[in-house]
Amino acid sequence: MKGPIDGTVRLGARPWVMLTLGTLAQTAGTVVLSTPAFLIPLLHTRQGMPLATAGLLASTTTIGMVLTLVAWGALADRVGERWVIAGGIGLVSLACAGAALMASNFMALAIFFLLAGMAAASTNAASGRLVVGWFPKNRRGLAMGIRQMCQPLGVAIAAIVVPQLAAGAGIPMALLFSLVFSGVLAVMCAIVLRNPMRVAVVAGAADAQNPYRGSTTLLRIHAVSILLVIPQFTVSIFGLVWLITEHQVAPVVAGLIVGSSQFVGAVGRIGVGVWSDRVGSRMRPLRWIALAAVAAIAVLAAFDGAHSPIAIAVVVVAATISVADNGLAFTAVAELAGPTWSGRALGVQNTGQYISASIVGPLAGLLVGVAGYPITFLAAAACALIAVPLVPSTGDSGRAANGTPQPAAIEGESPLSGAAR
Repeated sequence: MKGPIDGTVRLGARPWVMLTLGTLAQTAGTVVLSTPAFLIPLLHTRQGMPLATAGLLASTTTIGMVLTLVAWGALADRVGERWVIAGGIGLVSLACAGAALMASNFMALAIFFLLAGMAAASTNAASGRLVVGWFPKNRRGLAMGIRQMCQPLGVAIAAIVVPQLAAGAGIPMALLFSLVFSGVLAVMCAIVLRNPMRVAVVAGAADAQNPYRGSTTLLRIHAVSILLVIPQFTVSIFGLVWLITEHQVAPVVAGLIVGSSQFVGAVGRIGVGVWSDRVGSRMRPLRWIALAAVAAIAVLAAFDGAHSPIAIAVVVVAATISVADNGLAFTAVAELAGPTWSGRALGVQNTGQYISASIVGPLAGLLVGVAGYPITFLAAAACALIAVPLVPSTGDSGRAANGTPQPAAIEGESPLSGAAR
């Protein structure tokens, strides 16, 4: 089979190959994005760096993503996904090389982390667009759930590998791991990845199908995702150092706890995707997950405030739930935006999320220093609570947000996909 299909045609092997490559490429990018956060224990406990400063360093990669997400998405809309993903992840590898060479210089390290984030944004916008193009709607929840495994899986890999390499052999060795991982994926994507076929778009039709005109549905989904990122990144950025400093968990064990919680969260995203396919809705499961996140983070704050060791178990639950929403929102945005706008819409979606994530690092670190972890967790839970009523009651149809039907994918070559082959 040569391209994406509708729900009546048997799904062949090629979409799964494309999904695997797109997921692995973004996993490699996520490892790099997560690396600064897992250097915090080394920088804070051994080198005396204040948590607010370390949190700022941890945010440099997400700040870099914010600067380029929409641009990468627009480029994917124009030339297709193959070279955006392969070229972007190749640039990530080069940025890791620069960071490894300049690891002893804090300012230079921050700049190369910023550049790595700017390059890694390519896979965020393009790989989601790739999945929507290769899979029919009744399988996208599953497919996007698998694709969304990349974030918690990348965090899990970074949590297990980065602190150990940094503690044992220094920061350059931790960065060398990311360099090799992303470099290998860049080569694989350049050789194997193919763009999905899409129906040709009449000149000017893309602007006419602007999904932001006449509807606030996409904007509400963006707002919900921005708010739900706050508890997710509060736990993922500070979970490791919280376990070590507040509960005296050995660094190796703490890394395994954080890594395992992220892995469970990755598997959970698949389950949530299948759930959304079966109920025929992305928004109803999203609302329930937002409520679950409020409950989990609030319970974490309560047990941590009581200095109970049960908090260690609760943080695993909280980390698992807090990452479950991304696939649903991402799939809904891509479906509502349609094939001519999905790259840009996904870029906007991720831009909002990563602006929020960039703020979480320094502000949560500052709040921890002033008020402690329980208050910080409660603040994160409050943000998730605000998100609940913002979840749209619509946004589950196959029509664009402005009511325009989305063009159906067809077999055969189109100017969009052919340009990038």
